[in-house]
Amino acid sequence: MKAYDVIIIGTGAGNIIADAAIRAQKTVAIIERGRFGGTCLNRGCIPTKVMVTAANLVCEMRESARIGVLADNIRLDWETVAKRLWQKIDEGPGIQTYYDQFPNVTTYNGTASFTGKKTLLIEKNDGGREEIEGQNIFIATGGRTNIPKLPGLAEAGYVTSETFFGQKFPKKPYKSLIVIGGGPIGCEFSHAFRAAGTKVTIVQHNVRLLPKEDEEISAFMLKQFEGRGIEVLLNKDTISVRVEHGEKVLTVQDRKSSEQAEVRAEEILVAPGIRPMTELLHLEHTDVSLDKRGYIRTNEFLETSAEGIWAIGDVNGKAPFRHKANYEAEILAHNLFEGRAPEDWRWADYDAVPAVTYTYPEAAHVGLTEKEAQAQGYETETAHNNYSAAVKGFALGFEPGRSDDGFVKLVLDKRKHHILGAHIVGHEASILIQPFVNLLMCGKHTIKPISEDIASETTKKLRALPLTRDLDPRSVYTLGESMTPHPSLSEVTMWTRYYYEKK
Repeated sequence: MKAYDVIIIGTGAGNIIADAAIRAQKTVAIIERGRFGGTCLNRGCIPTKVMVTAANLVCEMRESARIGVLADNIRLDWETVAKRLWQKIDEGPGIQTYYDQFPNVTTYNGTASFTGKKTLLIEKNDGGREEIEGQNIFIATGGRTNIPKLPGLAEAGYVTSETFFGQKFPKKPYKSLIVIGGGPIGCEFSHAFRAAGTKVTIVQHNVRLLPKEDEEISAFMLKQFEGRGIEVLLNKDTISVRVEHGEKVLTVQDRKSSEQAEVRAEEILVAPGIRPMTELLHLEHTDVSLDKRGYIRTNEFLETSAEGIWAIGDVNGKAPFRHKANYEAEILAHNLFEGRAPEDWRWADYDAVPAVTYTYPEAAHVGLTEKEAQAQGYETETAHNNYSAAVKGFALGFEPGRSDDGFVKLVLDKRKHHILGAHIVGHEASILIQPFVNLLMCGKHTIKPISEDIASETTKKLRALPLTRDLDPRSVYTLGESMTPHPSLSEVTMWTRYYYEKK
């Protein structure tokens, strides 16, 4: 049985850990059951943003007449969009080739499962099997679409973000599409297809579109979607699916009135949320514990309840964003592979995790919503400002009273006047949110235990100190401890520090 210093399961943010382990001259095993690059590259952030960016330009050009720019016959060229997104997805094999060049690294294409506390069986994609063991194991397997138990769905057929960017990628836009789920994934697909000319219907279980956004943002986004011809059915249960006359027919039921209705379309996209990729790992053979949702429990140092096993990214359930996974991976790289004394360790702080929905317009936030802040006992007040109030906003065509006049909303602690949350909806919200992320991360931080029962001896000592870090707003290294929404254009400026640190 081969033994490694480091085993990494999953090749999204896990690659950051792999790079650090390689620099530290550790022996490394990297295991991937699909394409190298993880969810973000293959079926998430990157290909979807290629689609929605093209869709954004279609929307902008259609509205450009109000600022004196006239354009005719505006349309989305599906063939060009498809070529560009597959260009990015096809970078996956190059990632594996990069790691294969290192003599201390072995890459495996297959499915890993635990056979013991530190041993893994790899069922190789080519049919072979191999058992390995590792001193330090990092789980970065991500998540996948949570498919509802919906009668007739499997028989009728459907697509998810996984299969869409795989064997079910359409040669041309659908004529009509039902999207089950009104969260970020469902909304981004809906926006892209509507811009391509598809008749789109969103079926949402919640009473709000984008329910994790502040209520004012959510209401604004609903108006924008409906204004562009997207039908949004809120507060609906999905009852059954059947195929009739070549169309897929979804029966829905209003959760308040119990009234039923039918929606028809060429295809159904299922996007009600994600679930962790843990069932194939056979964690019952380890001391790793799961929460009630099935996610791997981790503490502020990304330790699991099993000694020598860490978990990052979607699989630990903290927030399903690539920038959050990168942040966690960089913490582990800093703490475990750079020769740092524990007193210089970093820890995960999830108070300033930015989130962006890349639709038209964009919605972005960091920190608490107004309701969340009040639920935590804060006496709050808010500050608002519309795009039309700025000269650049007017130049872009936003005017007071227009239905698309985006805005910034700050949630404030009334007593201290501290920012508790920032919420933006409108043009390039993904860029405008970045200063608030940085502001919330600057200053003195004192360690806050997460999952207090998970604690190595080192963690116990650091909690007892308690460990503190002072993030100077002028330091380039502070940028490295502030998240940047991925894949926003803010990465151009924020990632400059990465190349400085790695010189």
